[in-house]
Amino acid sequence: MNEPFLIYAIGFLAQIFFSARTLFQWIKSEKVKAVVSPSSYWILSISGSYLLCLYGWFREDFSIILGQFLSYYIYLYNLYLKGLWKKFGFLLKTLLVATPVVAAVFALKDFSAFTESFFRNEDVPVGLLVFGSAGQIMFTLRFVYQWASSMKRHESVLPAGFWIISLVGSALIISYGIFRADPVLILGQSFGFVAYLRNLVLYFRSRSRSKENELC
Repeated sequence: MNEPFLIYAIGFLAQIFFSARTLFQWIKSEKVKAVVSPSSYWILSISGSYLLCLYGWFREDFSIILGQFLSYYIYLYNLYLKGLWKKFGFLLKTLLVATPVVAAVFALKDFSAFTESFFRNEDVPVGLLVFGSAGQIMFTLRFVYQWASSMKRHESVLPAGFWIISLVGSALIISYGIFRADPVLILGQSFGFVAYLRNLVLYFRSRSRSKENELC
């Protein structure tokens, strides 16, 4: 079993977790004909984020790592809002909180080697790196928007803006994956793109029904 196979296996497993979170959220939303934010969505998000960080590290792809680090703690915050965080043991809490910080410290310990590896990667030109990072940042902004909306309402929600930003970010990442010939990014994002569209449809339909009920 060679090393590239193991690296891709990690990446595909991460995408399986991310696809599963989207699928479970989609199924639960279809059942109630409205957009919902189930606990399983955030548990699977944390699991996938761990693995995709590893995948990005082994691929020496800074844009992938950047996207995961920016959204990681928002996943934890939603677990807190769902009441799941208090159920975790001390060791698990410490591991979840500390892991990204420790990884970042090790990554930046030798900053010159870090920039040489990630920013001067011959397989990823600077222009393409910027494009990929922009897609990851856009994709992560959906969770910043979701976090702000949840803070305002004091509950975990997935508003319309979350799905709109998801569509834009997903389109950029798919494009980046095509340029990089990266099947993990292409396959993972293609499934999500359809689910994001469907959630928008469910959101606006549920709003339309609510307005009709108010008029009755």
